[in-house]
Amino acid sequence: MSHLSDIPPAQPDAAFSLIASFKADTAEHKVDLCPGFYRDDNAEPWVLPSVAQAKEQIHADPSLNHEHLPLTGHPELLFGSQKLVFGKTRDLKRVASIQTVSGTGANHMAALFLATNLKPKRVWISNPSWINHTEIWKLVGPDVEQRFYPYYDMVHHRVDIEAMTRTLRKEACEGDVIILHACAHNPTGADLTRQQWETVAEICKESGLFAVFDMAYQGFASGDLNQDASAITHFFERSDLEFAVAQSFSKNFGLYGERVGVLHMVVLETDTAAKVTPLLTQLSRAEITSCPSYGARIVAKILSSPVLLGQWQQDLVTMSERMKSMRKALYQGLQRRAVRGSWEHLLTDIGMFSMTGLARDQVDELRTNHHIYLLPSGRLSVTGCKPYTQAPGI
Repeated sequence: MSHLSDIPPAQPDAAFSLIASFKADTAEHKVDLCPGFYRDDNAEPWVLPSVAQAKEQIHADPSLNHEHLPLTGHPELLFGSQKLVFGKTRDLKRVASIQTVSGTGANHMAALFLATNLKPKRVWISNPSWINHTEIWKLVGPDVEQRFYPYYDMVHHRVDIEAMTRTLRKEACEGDVIILHACAHNPTGADLTRQQWETVAEICKESGLFAVFDMAYQGFASGDLNQDASAITHFFERSDLEFAVAQSFSKNFGLYGERVGVLHMVVLETDTAAKVTPLLTQLSRAEITSCPSYGARIVAKILSSPVLLGQWQQDLVTMSERMKSMRKALYQGLQRRAVRGSWEHLLTDIGMFSMTGLARDQVDELRTNHHIYLLPSGRLSVTGCKPYTQAPGI
């Protein structure tokens, strides 16, 4: 008898299972509105021109080799990513940074570090949120209670800031961790306003909360790097808050398979930051030794080259503008067909995601009868739309 014969079956990942189902669907007209991947007007993957140029330069370098990166990661990537998030002119001595295996790895490393050192009793996660937030904390902090703060009003399709702040003020305790989406909230696409971010920052200070910003969409959300980082900038400029930033370069560089990310830990004192870095390095060493180098080289090359950086900023505008145009086209199509429901939020949501408000049986009907694929939650990704997309019978 196997030692492992009694292990429980694992539940399949909903998003990746639907991707497989979509690929297996032989229908001529099918639409994939599930994954969080950018697609061009033909619903195909897009290699950013800045990335293509960076790759050419890297491959032409005769000194290119396949040695390990330093344990903390690619130095130019770390430096460039700090400037990207916190700004070029700010004092970054309070920031401890380490390269990670994309945004998932950054979230994982933040959770592991905090569960090991801060030892929180609770972690607060938005309702709804990215599914991996709960899975990561189950893995690294099984004794940490997961609490969910109200975030999205499904009736009015907006952030329920009143319920969110009321819950946090009443129930969150000192030392709790709170996960915040820096921009382009996943899965709702509904973001906090500047004033609302100021309120949340004040709650974090008053209640002694440690915030972890999940930042997967800087520049990709609005096309403006500074605007998409404004919540983090506000927290940083206060100088009285400690927090983490889990930064991913999958979406905004189109490097999904290269797994490039960085974790930034912001503390109050430079002496503390100097102690945090080796602790992060120790955790990373035990898990992966060092991060993959190829994608890191690409991002570092772009961030360190004024010409490539300018091209990348144009690429970000290209992606964000296409998503906005697809939102407008989808909204207009629904209006022309007088589809029941409130759809104005499609025009005001940010990034690739929106909540449709469709029930599970409606989502199933779209997939079965019309070959339109959405997540069971009703979340859609507008990057799967393309001009003149129309499934039979719609």
